[in-house]
Amino acid sequence: MLYYLSRTHDRMLHTAFMQRLQIYSRSYTLRVNYAIYSQEGTTLRSSRFIWGAIGLTASITTIVFAVGFAYAANQIWFPKASGTLQLATEAPKKETMIESKAKLQIVALGDSLTAGTGDNTGKGYVGRVREKLEQETGKPVFVLNNLAIPGYKSDQLLADLSLKKTQDALAQADIILLTIGGNDIFAGGEGLFQGENQTEFNPEAAVGRVAPALDKMDKILQAINKANSKATVLYVGLYHPFLDLDPKREGSLIVQRWNNGVFEMMNRYPQMVIVPTYDLFEQNLIKYLSSGDHFHPNGDGYERIADRIIQILK
Repeated sequence: MLYYLSRTHDRMLHTAFMQRLQIYSRSYTLRVNYAIYSQEGTTLRSSRFIWGAIGLTASITTIVFAVGFAYAANQIWFPKASGTLQLATEAPKKETMIESKAKLQIVALGDSLTAGTGDNTGKGYVGRVREKLEQETGKPVFVLNNLAIPGYKSDQLLADLSLKKTQDALAQADIILLTIGGNDIFAGGEGLFQGENQTEFNPEAAVGRVAPALDKMDKILQAINKANSKATVLYVGLYHPFLDLDPKREGSLIVQRWNNGVFEMMNRYPQMVIVPTYDLFEQNLIKYLSSGDHFHPNGDGYERIADRIIQILK
């Protein structure tokens, strides 16, 4: 009997212990689950906040980009003039020599081309330049002196430039017109033709004359610049007067060598300009040369030279 009661008591104690153990286990599980759910909730709420901030930033960035793009496109497609920029880029206009003068004074010097040989009217290119310049500007234009002498070579002109009367004349000029060098190189045809009928062009005779004449030309330009460094100096370049008798066009290279040499010298002086004339005669030489000597221009030839000078002076 006592044994039976003892066993019953033990089973009751065991049952009560197991029940209490189950209660503790369930309580622990609930606390753990609550902690997990609480942490997940906090994490979820934090994630929602972060993604919300990112979305808001992206929206603002998109709006700013769209506004900037629209503004840039509007400036490109519909540009507006800027008064401030226009005023900043405008430069005061500088008067040209012709515009600054109430009247214009010309002094001419050199050889027979400046003297007008071959022109039946006697005007030559100098007289035509005076007339055309007066018409273009509406101002009185005077040829103070035409000191050109037919047949002159560079050494003779250089000698004249040492004279006080020549220097005084140049000092009064606004425009100086000059031709020289043709007689140095071509020498009126001397030695340039050979053969039985003296009709074959011989360029060798002219080749050796170029360098010495260029040396004198350099001194001529220095003397003119010393006499008047403000006047516009226009040198009328050479053309090839015997082009129709030169089938190989060898003389053209000699003329080009001379003109290039003069250009290099004049390029040192900002007020000096070489007037190209080779192209004025190249295509129709006979039409523009004097029938009297086949060397000097006729009236039409001088007209073309004068037109070229006026184009440069404009």
